[in-house]
Amino acid sequence: MEENINVTYITFGGHVEVHKYRYLYFMVFLIVYILIICSNSTIVYLIWKHRDLHEPMYIFIAALLLNSVLYSTNIYPKLLIDFLSEQQIISYQACLVQFYMFYTLVGSEFLLLAAMAYDRYVSICKPLQYPTIMRKRTVSVLLAFAWLVPAGHHVGLTKMSSDQKLFIFCNNQIYKLFCVSSRAVTVYGLFILSNIVVLPVLFILFTYTRILIICYHSSGEVRRKAAQTCLPHLMVLFNYFFLITYEVITVRLETDFPKTARLVMTLQLVLYNPLFNPIIYGLKMKEIYKHLKKLFCQGKTN
Repeated sequence: MEENINVTYITFGGHVEVHKYRYLYFMVFLIVYILIICSNSTIVYLIWKHRDLHEPMYIFIAALLLNSVLYSTNIYPKLLIDFLSEQQIISYQACLVQFYMFYTLVGSEFLLLAAMAYDRYVSICKPLQYPTIMRKRTVSVLLAFAWLVPAGHHVGLTKMSSDQKLFIFCNNQIYKLFCVSSRAVTVYGLFILSNIVVLPVLFILFTYTRILIICYHSSGEVRRKAAQTCLPHLMVLFNYFFLITYEVITVRLETDFPKTARLVMTLQLVLYNPLFNPIIYGLKMKEIYKHLKKLFCQGKTN
């Protein structure tokens, strides 16, 4: 195959017996997508509606859940169309757009988790300075940073990738670029990985280590408060970090996984966090759970 071939459409190769189970796949993923939209939107609505939830911690949670909605919307509609199509294909330009959106929103997730860790660190380790440090302006800057920095980084990476002579294989909507060797793309990709994944994770681990040290020397009430607010963040972080690590390793090493095993692991990446984030925060965060309970109890009494 010559290097100057112009690839206009890319075929998805990750679907397992899609023609045999297409309607089952379609119904299951449609239900999951509706659940993701409804559950995340409900928590965001509660945070927006109730003034006692207009605090930095809850604003960051709302931003994280909104990020999950965007992340899912980048993947599920195309996935649902593919299940009902004879051929699972995508145009070259659309593949680059989805690749850009996917990794931008992944980066935003890590930076939002880092912002939430910083908020908890200030709240628990510097409680008297909390109102001064975590002002509306600070929250706005952190939110803008979490969304704009990954967006800016991946504009460059997507442009560099599109300029290469590429053979692109888009598998299960998680796009893996297999390029003609380019040191610039590799170095820039590692730079992005360190900026929006490695550094935020190290910062989160540092802040929670400091929180644990403070809690160890504090009263039972402080430890209880820290566990109540920090445990959900850590659960989300570890789950997401391990799934993203798997995704990066399988792309870079081009490991020969069985198709079914790779499908299951990839689906965990697009299912777990968008679906379970609102459950984790809705049930584990006391104030959100209180308003969530009122919302559904009112619906029953009416």
